[in-house]
Amino acid sequence: MALRFEIVGRFNRARASRLTLPHFVCQTPLFMPVGTQGTVKGLTASQLEDIGCQIILGNTYHLELRPTSDLLHQLNGLHNFMNWPRAMLTDSGGFQMVSLLHLADITEKGVTFQSPVDGKPMLLTPEESIQIQNRIGADIIMALDDVIKTTITGPRVEEATYRTLRWIDRCIAAHKRPHDQNLFGIVQGGLDPVLRDICVKGMVERNLPGYAIGGLSGGEDKNSFWRVVAQCTAALPEDKPRYVMGVGYPLDIVVCSALGADMYDCVYPTRTARFGTALVPEGVLKLKNRDMADDTRPIDPTCPCMVCKNYTRAYIHCLVTKDAMGSQLLSYHNLYHMMQLSRDLHSSIVEERFPKFVCDFLRRMFPKGNVPEWVCDAMEVAGIDISSCCSPPSSCQENDSKYVSE
Repeated sequence: MALRFEIVGRFNRARASRLTLPHFVCQTPLFMPVGTQGTVKGLTASQLEDIGCQIILGNTYHLELRPTSDLLHQLNGLHNFMNWPRAMLTDSGGFQMVSLLHLADITEKGVTFQSPVDGKPMLLTPEESIQIQNRIGADIIMALDDVIKTTITGPRVEEATYRTLRWIDRCIAAHKRPHDQNLFGIVQGGLDPVLRDICVKGMVERNLPGYAIGGLSGGEDKNSFWRVVAQCTAALPEDKPRYVMGVGYPLDIVVCSALGADMYDCVYPTRTARFGTALVPEGVLKLKNRDMADDTRPIDPTCPCMVCKNYTRAYIHCLVTKDAMGSQLLSYHNLYHMMQLSRDLHSSIVEERFPKFVCDFLRRMFPKGNVPEWVCDAMEVAGIDISSCCSPPSSCQENDSKYVSE
């Protein structure tokens, strides 16, 4: 196993850790920007280092299409190819097969999909997914699982759960680099607590280096979302990292960290930047809005990033959607915001002031005390008293402040 996970602080279920990987020693909780084809859109590798990024996520499917895993293997892996010295995680490729391409068909053998190059059917098996990821060379590689949307119900959920457990054994058998790459299993089961429990137990029995909670952020209601996270984190081993896949809203990350999760990834901070939206402690700031045209303040007066030090809202308003520089500056700021959130979560847990951090975070985002009811419920399970930043529980409701909370 090429991973060491040491818990350095905790508050109830929340934990801060040191995660030692072949290419970098990381601190959790942590957020991983998505670098689809060996690049996080609009940022150089050295800029990602500057903002404190610890791990980036690569898309196996896209990298196999171009430049191909064979070329990456010849060039000593993706780290070397893109000049990224820190840690890297690759997904299995399965999610893209299902999300990007219609006519994807999942059978026991693997995922059959239409080639975007010539339209011919192609098959991705658990074995091939692992072989591709072995060639790419990431620190953490993900098992191929049977991915379904959380909004799906009925026998398909059960089928996907049991197939995911069968496929993990095929992934383990195909994994040829366990001494320098860590294979994480993925817990599926939709919104069914019984199936989630079966999948968690099955994954834990296989004693993997780490575990992911999959199949969320797919349109399910927030009440179901936090309950699945809480159930899975409670059942996963204390001494292994826990990764909630596809989670990128700051509020979700704070809630999941309070419930005992460690790792997150999402395209949200960079994708929303390309639409002219900045992440700020109050929620989000829409730089395209007309009232930004003559606003000479930085995006976030409390943020020490290069963008907030040097540019005004008015300047970025001029650029957004018209010039690539606008989305680059906003991507830089938004990822800095996520890295700072990760650092703040880690230090507040280590320094035993996590409940205060959570309350301050919620107070800024919900100044009227109208914290959503699902957050109140989740914090109760996490053992964090947020009464000082909440209206009375009966009036917990959706936010209606001037800033938009995602």
